[in-house]
Amino acid sequence: MTSLSDDALLDRVQRQTLRYFWDFGHPVSGMARERSNAVPGYDYRETVTTGGTGFGVMTMLAAAERGFLARADVRTRIARIVDCLENADRFHGVFPHFLHGGTGRTIPFLPKDDGGDLVETSFLIAGLLCARQYFDDPALRAAIDRLWHAVEWDWHAREGDVLYWHWSQHHGWAMNHAIRGWNECLITYVLAAASPTHAIDPRVYHRGWTDSPVFSNGRAYDGVTLPLGPDKGGPLFFAHYSFLGLDPRGLTDAYADYWTQNRAHVLINRAHCIANPHRFAGYGPNCWGLTACDGDKGYNAFAPDNDRGVIAPTAAVASIPYAPTEAMAALRHFHDDMGDRLFRDLGFADSFNQSADWVADGHLAIDQGPIVVMIENHRSALLWRLFMSCPEIAPTLVRLGFTRRAAW
Repeated sequence: MTSLSDDALLDRVQRQTLRYFWDFGHPVSGMARERSNAVPGYDYRETVTTGGTGFGVMTMLAAAERGFLARADVRTRIARIVDCLENADRFHGVFPHFLHGGTGRTIPFLPKDDGGDLVETSFLIAGLLCARQYFDDPALRAAIDRLWHAVEWDWHAREGDVLYWHWSQHHGWAMNHAIRGWNECLITYVLAAASPTHAIDPRVYHRGWTDSPVFSNGRAYDGVTLPLGPDKGGPLFFAHYSFLGLDPRGLTDAYADYWTQNRAHVLINRAHCIANPHRFAGYGPNCWGLTACDGDKGYNAFAPDNDRGVIAPTAAVASIPYAPTEAMAALRHFHDDMGDRLFRDLGFADSFNQSADWVADGHLAIDQGPIVVMIENHRSALLWRLFMSCPEIAPTLVRLGFTRRAAW
């Protein structure tokens, strides 16, 4: 492909990737479809994702701000999403992982995961709160507040010191998945503590979230010290999902400086790909990024300690705020060098494995969304500014023990 200026290339990638949520959004609800290709187990045309929809709402706000879409059209689409959500299945105010895009009924993610998914709901609510802050529309703001206030975050604490991921009206707490760090779920604890109606006590954050053998790290990899997380950091979505709205710049607490954490995670992931201990084809300074995505042998959470040769464009591209030079080089390689086989009508294909001569058939909402949002945060900090402007957030961060230096 012809080389574009940095700004023109970022525009092109944002515009094209946005189409996943705008053009390919469900025709009834407007919510984000889970994926764009057929897989066994569910109908991809009808299955929408709550967390991916939250990411999609953020992409639409970026598009409105950049003039890619008309502001009024974006407001109308988000109002339709909110209206459908008000009539969709909820469990103590918590949405399931998957919904049917036409009816709003639950599509089980797993046999016993057929009820509320607190983490996916937190991704959704974060996106909707950004929309509430963006639009001066009393009716839309009130509708978003009704969804936000109905979420019973404290129910998922089970009167203890940790949040639990799932609850089902049929299976209760059978999934028994405590939400402990370090991973993508910091935003879940922040919103749970910020709720005006069903807030958790700060002790749930300090005792539950941090009570994990892979929370604290402090070891150096390739000369970079990693404050939190598993060996070599884990998949890169840990540095993205919670921080689409939550601004890590100058954000610290007793456990980490979160800008330092995320930048270290990115640089360690990249260094692993450059070292390429398994000698996979294609890896190098401009071709890196291990995260959860489709693989040639199925979906997996790829990471330095689970490296199967699968690179996901979202991993490097959504890391652009933390490592702009390195991420831009990867973006140019994916776009300019790999061409139309990777960059398609809905943005980059989800992933590829050059050792297997394989490129993913489709796209996933949870991978497409961070590309648009984190490029925008790199360019203008729009979503960071919107989320942090929520009046519920700043005092909550103080209660949880965070401090914030002025964002640069």
